[in-house]
Order: sequence, then C-alpha cells, then structure tokens
Amino acid sequence: MLQALVGGADPAIVAAEEQLRAAQLGADIATLDRLIADEILFTGPDGQLGTKAQDLEAHRSGSVRVLAHRPEELRVRRVCDHVHVAALRAYLEVRVGGSVVSGKYCYTRVWARSGVESWRVVGGQVSAVGPAPGLRVADDDPTAE
Repeated sequence: MLQALVGGADPAIVAAEEQLRAAQLGADIATLDRLIADEILFTGPDGQLGTKAQDLEAHRSGSVRVLAHRPEELRVRRVCDHVHVAALRAYLEVRVGGSVVSGKYCYTRVWARSGVESWRVVGGQVSAVGPAPGLRVADDDPTAE
C-alpha cells in the first residue's frame, strides 16, 4: 500500500487500508468484521447502500471473491484526531456469482475511532473508473486507448 501513497498520511490508516485489502483478498471474515463498523454506510458500484452483514455474508459464502487488488494511488486526509478520509484507486478483479468483473475502481472510505478503539470504516463508496456515461472518445483522440 505504501507504494501507492501520495503525500503524507497517518501510518495507522495506511496500515488499516492494507489490512482491509489483504482481508478482502483472503476472504478473512474476522479481520473484515474488526475493520468494518456495524453502523457502516457504504454505497456499492451499483448505487445500492450495503450493510456490514451483507458484505461479510458475501465474502463468507463466496458469492463475492476478490481475485486481484492492485493499489495504484492512495490519498489520506485527516479531518480531526478521530476521523480520516481515504481515497484509493485500484485495479480489481472480482468474481461475483459466476461472472468475473475487472477494471479500475475508486474507493472513498471514512475511517473513524472513539478514544482508544481501533480504526474502523464507518462510511464510503466505490465506483468504476471510466468515461462518464454517454461520453464518446473521438476516434482521432491521441489519448484514447
């Protein structure tokens, strides 16, 4: 995760992001349970609000399996002593049901803690990175892939 870090950041948040990444890759339910707050508000790439219970069950059952997770850029901003916001762009390959979905995604996560508690994700969202719907890249655009 450090190789993707842009700018300075609290080392605890960088470590928490790496722990979350490893837990997603390994379907480590105990670590996911520890890192995700019970009251999380998280919007998935389909625009639906998901719960912690749904996320844990998806990993537990294998209906969602993260096959690859390569961080490209991580930025962390301190809001106050007990709240940080992380923005992570990563390449993901995920098996959802019987299909594999891959591409670049951007996560925004709100990490918080009370007192001496460990950092937990209390809110966030993930979205695919790509052209806006309806946006067409010109055939003669030299930046088009």
